[in-house]
Amino acid sequence: MDQAETVRTPSSWVVVGLDNGGTCNNATVLDATGQFLVNNLVENPSRVLDGPESAVESLAQAFTSILQLTSTPRSLVRAVGLDTPGPASAHGVISSKGATNFNQVSWHGFDIRGALETRLGLPVIYNNDANAAALYAHHRHFGAAAAEHSSVAAIVGTGLGGGVVQDGKVIRGAAGMAGELGHVQIPLHGVLDDGQPVPKCNCGFEGDVESIASLTGIKNNLLPYWLTRFPDHPLAGEPLGKAAKLLRGLGEKEDPLAMAVFTQQAKAIGKLFTIAANFTDPAAYFLGGGVVEAAPHFRQWFLNTVRESTELRDEQAKAATFALVADLDMAGARGAAVAALDAVVTAAR
Repeated sequence: MDQAETVRTPSSWVVVGLDNGGTCNNATVLDATGQFLVNNLVENPSRVLDGPESAVESLAQAFTSILQLTSTPRSLVRAVGLDTPGPASAHGVISSKGATNFNQVSWHGFDIRGALETRLGLPVIYNNDANAAALYAHHRHFGAAAAEHSSVAAIVGTGLGGGVVQDGKVIRGAAGMAGELGHVQIPLHGVLDDGQPVPKCNCGFEGDVESIASLTGIKNNLLPYWLTRFPDHPLAGEPLGKAAKLLRGLGEKEDPLAMAVFTQQAKAIGKLFTIAANFTDPAAYFLGGGVVEAAPHFRQWFLNTVRESTELRDEQAKAATFALVADLDMAGARGAAVAALDAVVTAAR
């Protein structure tokens, strides 16, 4: 486990946040006053490819190690927040069809929240990873006034995740699938080039946000088209998967092909946020994912393009903020911890 800077030892009860990923778990501790006890990433191998039993044990190890690192007695822990990639139910049951990170049959329909709760003997509060990041972005941005505001977050990665927060709480929906913003179909006028094929998503939809604004969308839809417009481009000789991953670095250097791709992505997210404005009229629109990890000038350009592509009424434009998700690599674990803290406080009322 990586060494982390310890902020202080808690003097009251705490919750632990665990972010489960395809390669690593990330852990944090949040005390009853809302202070995080570590300032940076604390990881251990997630072992999800070894199956549910190994993965749950790795999460338990992450829990034990973060308590040791922060000198936190186990008796002070009231609850654990857990997030994983989706799709999963609102209660942490992995989809019956599996998922990218949970592709073995043993994962299909597995109750990862319940298994960790049994293993630790503590209440476990579940969110998917995009919802957790959205929740953290909201609380980090609004602070003590978080419960008075709403927000929408788009998290751009291999796919496009998202989260809708209302009055400081994530909206989960009846089946736990609220905030699946990547699969919202958007109007493509003003997004696609003349003659550009309608992008297709792995979910079966055509023209949803993820088919454009995601690494998968770049590989499957945007790059194949734009390479026909730039046939002599250096990426033309690379496998599509590798070329897609190289694109962000080229975008930072203002390469014309890369800028064409990322402009389309930003416009697609702007269309998504325009729809969100008419559904929830949020106080803030957050953008997270790989683009946030890019060079400052590039991520600011991307955020500005998203903002310019979002059609708001004058009243909405004056009331709303556009911002990048803070502390991206820690946002999942921190959001999971925020959800756990809220659950403990709510139960005590």
